[in-house]
Amino acid sequence: MSSSEPSTVILDRQLNQSILISPTRGNIPTVTNVHEEVAETLALRMITNIARTVDGVRIGVHFTFSKEDDGHFLQLVTSHIHARLPSSRYLFAIATTGASHDTGADTRTSNAVAICGSDEDDVQRAVLLASSKFLERVDAVQNTNTLFTASVRHIGTSSYDAAAWWDVLSNSVRTPTDPHLPPPGSRSIDQVLSDARSKLERMTPQQAYDALHDPTYPVPAYLVDIRPAAQRAHEGEINGSLIIERNVLEWRFDPRCEARLPIADRFDLKVIIFCHEGYTSSLAAAALHELGLLNATDIVGGYAAWTAAGLPSQIRPPSTSSDEESQLPVSSFLMM
Repeated sequence: MSSSEPSTVILDRQLNQSILISPTRGNIPTVTNVHEEVAETLALRMITNIARTVDGVRIGVHFTFSKEDDGHFLQLVTSHIHARLPSSRYLFAIATTGASHDTGADTRTSNAVAICGSDEDDVQRAVLLASSKFLERVDAVQNTNTLFTASVRHIGTSSYDAAAWWDVLSNSVRTPTDPHLPPPGSRSIDQVLSDARSKLERMTPQQAYDALHDPTYPVPAYLVDIRPAAQRAHEGEINGSLIIERNVLEWRFDPRCEARLPIADRFDLKVIIFCHEGYTSSLAAAALHELGLLNATDIVGGYAAWTAAGLPSQIRPPSTSSDEESQLPVSSFLMM
């Protein structure tokens, strides 16, 4: 819950105080009266302060502290939302967080969630998406057309939860598009590759070989083979290169990662990546740029261009660290 948004516990306290000191009220307020007013206030805040508009549909997500009867309270909120938006299309999700007043902090495992909307299809799409995102956390479900209520374990304990609920609602109300047309904002693989290469200072095979064997090169340089084992076995290898398959590359070279290689202790390494023809390697090098390794690059034409240029199949073995040279066998760096 955002720190700028008061919880319903605070609203309860404020409403209690205002009711008790109000000179116009002749009767002592009941808990039911207070809950009704808190629910109405929360519904209004969700509509006016929290909601966003996606494809003409008003959506909103809010987490509130647990109350004595979570399910009943959330239904009060949804009824007030519906009363305020009788002719508008909307989709809202409200969930309780923290310990239940009924069961206590030590025994509470689930929180109440309600999804309400003006359109049954929107609600049912949200139910399907939420079920997949919160897989194995849903304990009980009650689904009645435009209102869905459930018990979901540990709502709000992760920062992921709020973002996940916003994503569920956003995707549930988006206008369906032609499945044969690219969605807005998407890029073709040619565009993705072009964007990746625009970040790189790509090297020819000869330039890469020279950099790897230049004792005066300003930063440590490493040749990295990201091809899968079957491809290496079929095509051949460059002995002395680091064999790090694509699916673990970022973890091996991020200096902040516990799974990094010993040599990956600085951000200025010259990581020279190659694949078969220099396509996948460009995307891999750009991924290292995202981690801050701005000297990462790849070989134009990949392994095929290396062999076509007649370059040796043996290079100087990599060092054990980025600050010293050694003759550590290349097998020590195989990272399948």
